[in-house]
Amino acid sequence: MIANILRRPVLVTGLVVTLALVAIALLSLVWTPAQPSKMQILLKLKPPLAAGLLGTDHFGRDLTSMLMVGAWNSLSTALVAVAIGASIGTAVGVFVAAQRGWAEVIVMRICDIIFALPPILSAMMLGAFLGAGRFTAILAIATFMVPVFARLTFGAALQIWTRDYVMAAIGMGRSGMAITFTHVLPNISNQIIVQVTIQLGLAILTEAGLSFLGLGMPPPAPTWGRMLADAQTYLGQAPWLALLPGLAIALAVLGFNMLGDGLRDLLDPRDRN
Repeated sequence: MIANILRRPVLVTGLVVTLALVAIALLSLVWTPAQPSKMQILLKLKPPLAAGLLGTDHFGRDLTSMLMVGAWNSLSTALVAVAIGASIGTAVGVFVAAQRGWAEVIVMRICDIIFALPPILSAMMLGAFLGAGRFTAILAIATFMVPVFARLTFGAALQIWTRDYVMAAIGMGRSGMAITFTHVLPNISNQIIVQVTIQLGLAILTEAGLSFLGLGMPPPAPTWGRMLADAQTYLGQAPWLALLPGLAIALAVLGFNMLGDGLRDLLDPRDRN
C-alpha cells in the first residue's frame, strides 16, 4: 500500500502539504513565536526577518503567529462545516436512493434551490439575522455542502441498488435500511472520502472569502481572509501583508485538491497497478 502511494506524486505532494498545514494548525494551539494579538506600534510594517520570521502588520503584530493561528481557525471551521454537510448530505442521499418516488423529486429540487444560492450570499443573509461569526460561516458552508454530498451519494447509491447481490438481498426480504448499511454505504465510502478532501479545500477558500467580507470570526481572532482585507491599504508599502496569507490560502486549497485527486486515483477499482 505504501509503495503504491509513493508511486503517485500528486497524492504524495497533496499529503505532504496537507499534513504540514495540520501540523502548523495543531502547533499553534500550544506555541506561537509571539502572542498573535499583541500590538507593538513601534514595530509596525516591518518586513520579513526585520522583526520576527515573516515581519509584522500595521499594528506591529507578528505575522508568523497570526498565520499559524489563522491556519487553525480556517482548518477547524472547514472541518466542522464539511463534517456537518457530509453527514447530512450522505444520509439524505442514501435515504432518497432507497425510497425513490416523491422523496427523490422533493430532495433534488431542494438541492437545486440551495445550489442557486452560493455560500457567500447565504452567509450574507444569515449574517443579517444571526450576526457575523464562526457559527454563521460554518452554517453557510455546511448548507452548501449538503446538496453536494446528497447528489454524489444518491447517484452512487443508485448504481449499487442495481447490483445482483443487492437484488438477492431484496429477494431474501431484507429491509431497505439493512441493505443501505450492509451493501450501499460500504461500497460508496471511497467516493465520499475523496469528495470530503476536495470539499475541504473549497471550504477553506469560502471561509477566507467570508472573513474577507467581515462575515467570519470576529476580531481579534486572526484569519487568513481578514489578513488579506487588512492588507489592501498597505499593498504599495508592505506587499508581504497580502502575499503571505494569499500564499497560505493557495497552498491549503492546492494541497487538499491534490490529495483528493490522488485518493481518487488510488481508490479507483479500475486501477490497481
